Amino acid sequence: MRLLFVGPPGAGKGTQASKVAERLGIPHISTGEMFRDQVARRTALGQKVEAIMAAGDYVPDDVTVAMLGERLAQEDAASGFILDGFPRTAAQVESLDRLIGEDGLDSVVVIAVDQGELEERMLARGRPDDTPETIRNRFDVYTEQTQPLLDVYDHRGVTVSVDGMGEIDEITDRILSALSRAS
Repeated sequence: MRLLFVGPPGAGKGTQASKVAERLGIPHISTGEMFRDQVARRTALGQKVEAIMAAGDYVPDDVTVAMLGERLAQEDAASGFILDGFPRTAAQVESLDRLIGEDGLDSVVVIAVDQGELEERMLARGRPDDTPETIRNRFDVYTEQTQPLLDVYDHRGVTVSVDGMGEIDEITDRILSALSRAS
């Protein structure tokens, strides 16, 4: 099963991607973790990423896709994977399509969480950059950038929306149930 997890900041998509990946026996591939791994291993790509991030810039899509291609070629991803963190925009969907094909994903799991609940969750974390204003801005940016991506995947008929409210294990069960109905 080849999946993409999408959700606003604070929705728990990384937590759910890890739990679902474990249950399905496939790797959870987070672009952030990929970047950190490449940097730690001092690969050529890792050195390029390190320089980009040190300058405070975003890693360009072509570099991310090159890393993702390398990661998806590893043996543990042969029977499936869960992507988390890429693609985030319609332009990145095109980049991913070139890598795995337009029909490369079986499902796009959209973790839906009420904006008010997200604000409460994120404020409860107590991080200095989690203010009501910054949280609302992150949510607006997510909605603005992600809706075109969701439109593409909706058109392809692969999106599965899951209620992201409740206990972690309940949400995991909802995702697995939704995926079994979708396949």
